[in-house]
This record gives sequence, structure tokens and C-alpha cells, in this order.
Amino acid sequence: MNLTIENILLVGSILLFISIIVGKSSYKFGVPTLLIFLTVGMLAGSDGIGGIFFNDPKIAQLIGIVSLNFILFSGGLNTNWGNIKPVLKEGIALSTLGVLLTALSLGTFVWLVTDFTIYESMLLGSIVSSTDAAAVFSILRSKNLALRTNLRPTLELESGSNDPMAYVLTIMFLTLVVNQDQSIVSIIPMFFQQMIVGAFAGFAFGKLSKIIINKINLDFEGLYPVLVIALMFITFSATDFVGGNGFLAIYICAVFLGNQDLIHKKTILRMYDGLAWLVEIVLFLTLGLLVFPKKIVPYIGVGLLISLFLIVIARPLGVLISLVFFKMKFRRRLYISWVGLRGAVPIVFATYPLLAGVEKADIIFSIVFFISVTSILIQGTTLTVFAKWLNVGMPEETKKKTEIDELLSNLPKSSLEEFEILPNLFSENKRIVDLNFPKSAFIVMIKRGKEYIRPSGATEIKANDILMVLADSEEDYTKVKDCLYRRDTTTNPED
Repeated sequence: MNLTIENILLVGSILLFISIIVGKSSYKFGVPTLLIFLTVGMLAGSDGIGGIFFNDPKIAQLIGIVSLNFILFSGGLNTNWGNIKPVLKEGIALSTLGVLLTALSLGTFVWLVTDFTIYESMLLGSIVSSTDAAAVFSILRSKNLALRTNLRPTLELESGSNDPMAYVLTIMFLTLVVNQDQSIVSIIPMFFQQMIVGAFAGFAFGKLSKIIINKINLDFEGLYPVLVIALMFITFSATDFVGGNGFLAIYICAVFLGNQDLIHKKTILRMYDGLAWLVEIVLFLTLGLLVFPKKIVPYIGVGLLISLFLIVIARPLGVLISLVFFKMKFRRRLYISWVGLRGAVPIVFATYPLLAGVEKADIIFSIVFFISVTSILIQGTTLTVFAKWLNVGMPEETKKKTEIDELLSNLPKSSLEEFEILPNLFSENKRIVDLNFPKSAFIVMIKRGKEYIRPSGATEIKANDILMVLADSEEDYTKVKDCLYRRDTTTNPED
């Protein structure tokens, strides 16, 4: 089956629907959702039951770059500066020196066990040298892992900021593979230009974007997220145009914006959270379609060998050396080493050799794909187990208290009120979405006995629940009372 303009929307929407439904229950069996999306794409491909032929690395790369823009920007927006500031040095060390050491050690191993040239080996090492932001954000948040002593901010900072380093190394060694007459010294200026210009542009566009968002007067609230999307792509493309690292620029820009007061900030954050999930699914489905499983089979042996070396030696080596000057318990360093998830980013970077016409590009792509799958399958399914083994996870009670404190710490105390749901009220056994709850008020937490629940629209309210509600005015709270305390009978509610 070939994709055409007439059927691409039908096929795409069906695959999207299947991925969401299957992914919904995947964690019950310990399978990361992202791997489900990838598998659905492979099954729909030409070697699978779907029979869809897709073999266009250029389109896949375009989808990958657009998706990474949304994923990195969303991750940056949700990064709390107060949380990452104490671990900023560790995060930068991991995302720069750690990535470099991982690339060099893995590249050396590939050179020793294959017939690749040294530059081809270093290219493969560079492609898989960074942890994947989509995989780390998705798995950590889906598993709701609560980790001790700033471990989670460290991991999220590293995964959100180390893709630019891997991208620069990939471009550098790809240049050396294509232009074999060049020396490694000749491309060092490219590295510094990419990183310095990217960092400066990210901060500059962040400040400019804040001014534009807050000063411009749009007629509709829904246009503000669209404005931010435009600013995001301008930041990436303009930085890339002047020779900077666009991925680094959009991440720094997003971190800056996420920690500023913006008009309709909640709307922007919610929109990006949904879009980040959408592009992750689309990205993994596309990469699944691009892969031909028959081409991967001959390289399973060497792929498994390289993947195990990356997981057991190269990644831990990069982490331990880059953190040698920081005070941190050894078991925490080991856990950071284990959360070295490879996902879609290496597969996207592996399309660059394909488009450049590198002789061993197909082999590199197959090995990189195998490494990403095994990393998500082996490391992604064991994060909770390793957290318990290494004693880096919080006890359940402490975890709940931390989540509540973090949620309520940024809210003005005077704007919060508690409402107890008495038996026989209209709101009892109703979903929040069915209550016609005032749009100007928010249920930020539900206390049910000793348990605290973060509500969603599908959360069902029970008798004796205590609702913590945030609203702007007394008029809003009156509407909340009318909504919650209305009885099914004709009797008036008791105050």
C-alpha cells in the first residue's frame, strides 16, 4: 500500500488512534508507551501486516526536526528554574562532557569490533551519545517516579539539554566522513560556533518572545499558543541560519519563558503538553514506518553487542567521569548512568548519513535503530526496579507530600478554599467534567481520607471528599458552592 494524498489522513488517523488505545494499557505490562508507538509503525510498514511502503528519509528527517522542536520546547517550558538551579553544573557537565566521552568510548569500541573507519565509528557513537528527551520525560512522568536529592531535575535537565551536543558531534563527524581530506582540527571552530551562538540566541529570543507575548494584544486567547509556536520556529530557524545550534536555542528560550509571567500561560502550557504527546506519537510512528525489519536482522548480533557496551560501559564511564568533581553518592551516579535512554532522537540523527549518501549509512541506521529499541526495552522497563535496588526513590508518603507541596507552593494561600462533599449532594459520584464547574475556578487537589488525588476531568467525586479549589473572587466561589452543594432533592443545601 502506497501513501497518497487521498489516504494519508485516513491511514494516519487510524494509526494514531490505535497507538493511543494500545499505549493506554501498555504500562500495566511494564512496556514503555513510546515502544508501543514504534511497534505500531513497524507493523503498519511494508514488512508488517499493514503493507504501507514508506522509504523517504528526507520527509522522516523533517518530521523528526519539527517533532524535536515541540518536545524540547515543551520540556523547557515545564522546567522549573528553582529545581534545576542547584544541579545546573552537574546537568551541564553531563550534557557536554558526558556526551563527548560516551561518543568517543563507544566510537572506539565500534572501530575495534567492526570494519568501520575511525570517523564512521565516531559518527555512530555521536548519533547515540545523548539521552532522549522524549523517552526520559515520557517514562519518568508516566511512571510518576519520585527520586531523592534532586535526581529527577538532574535527569530531566540532562535529557533536555544534551541533544544539541550530540547534534554538533554528529554534524562534525559526518563532515569528516564525507570530506575525508579534512582534519579533525578544521571542524573544532564549528563546534564552538554552534554552541556559543546557540546559547546566546536562545537567551536573546527568550527575552524578545516574552516582550512580544505580553505586549501584543490578540483578540482571542487561543491565538497565544499559536503565537508561541511561531516564535519557537523562528528561534530555531533563525539560529540555524546564522550558524548556531537551533536545538540548544529553543531549549534555553523555553526554559526562560517557562519561568516568566506570561499572558495566558496556563493555556500555552496545556497546549504544548498535548502537542508534545502528539508529535512524539507521530515521530515514533513515522520512524517505525521508515524501518525495514528485514534489513535489521543481519545486524542484530553486532547491534546487541554495541548496545550492551553502551549501556554497561560507555554511558556509565561518561557519567562517572563527568561527575567526578561533584559531591554525589555513588548509587545516585549509578542510577543516572542507568537512565541513559535512547529513543527517537538517535534515529532522527541517523537519517543525516542516509541523506548525505554515506556508504555505510544503511548499516548505521539499522544499528542505531536496534540500539534505541533495546535501550527503551531494557532500561525503560527497569527504572522503578533500579530505583528500589539503589535506594534512590522516595517512600510513598514522602512522595505524596512532596507532590502536594510542589503543587500548592506557587499558589497564593488566600485564593484557596476547601469544600467538603456531603452525602446526597448533586456532585456525589459525578465526574468533574459532568458538573458544569465554573470555568473561572480550578480543583487543584482532592483529599480522600488519607489519600491526595490530582484531579482530571474524568475524576469521579465521592462523598466526604474535600476539594481544594482555586478561584479569583468571592463571586467565583459562590458559583462553586452552587455547583457542588446542589442537592438532588428539593431541600436547600446546608452550609
